[in-house]
Amino acid sequence: MTSAEFDDHPERASLDRLEGYYDAVPRHGARAEDFGPLTLFVREGEGWPFYARPARGWSGPVETADVRRVRARQRELGIPESFEWVAETTPTLRPAVEESGLVVHEHPLMVLDPFTPAAPVERSSGTASVRIVGADDPTLPSALAVPHLAFAEPGTRVGLAGTAQLAEAVEACVADGTVERAIRRVEAGLTVVAAAVEQGVALCAGQHQPLAGISEVVGVGTLPSARRRGLAHAVTAALVTDARSRGVDTVFLSAGDDDVARIYARLGFRRIGTALIAEPAS
Repeated sequence: MTSAEFDDHPERASLDRLEGYYDAVPRHGARAEDFGPLTLFVREGEGWPFYARPARGWSGPVETADVRRVRARQRELGIPESFEWVAETTPTLRPAVEESGLVVHEHPLMVLDPFTPAAPVERSSGTASVRIVGADDPTLPSALAVPHLAFAEPGTRVGLAGTAQLAEAVEACVADGTVERAIRRVEAGLTVVAAAVEQGVALCAGQHQPLAGISEVVGVGTLPSARRRGLAHAVTAALVTDARSRGVDTVFLSAGDDDVARIYARLGFRRIGTALIAEPAS
């Protein structure tokens, strides 16, 4: 897609708005290093490392040399050589990234329009109750841990990891400071966590991150052994309802794949583009 084609893209206004959000959110926990057409976000302190992405407002080409400069800096800092961007917004970045040797993964980028009726929130899904998880909720550690197990076994099929593995993942999240950092973000209103809870344990959980009227739904994952119960649908509906209660008018997400995208489509999300993630080949 050329710059002129993007100007005529039917979702240009929405994609432009998301670009502002993508640029702003990392700045709450990272410093930004300028590399011309690219910005590298470097986390300040402990936590999940950030990535590089197109510089806000950049409309020119991105060259392979630009990508290689950023990758060299990432190696120097000892952080992952990763890039995230939207295909339709910065079309010249993909060939430059691939020429540098990274592998690109595609994810459906979906938005819930402001006037789309939200799905009813299911306060229970089978024997699990669905709720927003506060900073002092004893369920928070398992709500933070369960997506890690979900993403380790991607897809929608029932998997192997169960409550025993979840208990181990909870211990890891407590030990590495994940829970403590999440508590601070929840208390600051930067992150909202929802979970489907059964017998005091989160079997499915996800988050949304509100900022200036926009929020991204992230990290929705179900314990692999508890899939096919409608838990992700119920958790996402709870996140959408909470976001709207906070005055958010644009809720969006990146689906893991087309199968997962179909789940979100049932909640009223529609695809507006493709989110891309680049990283070294495994």
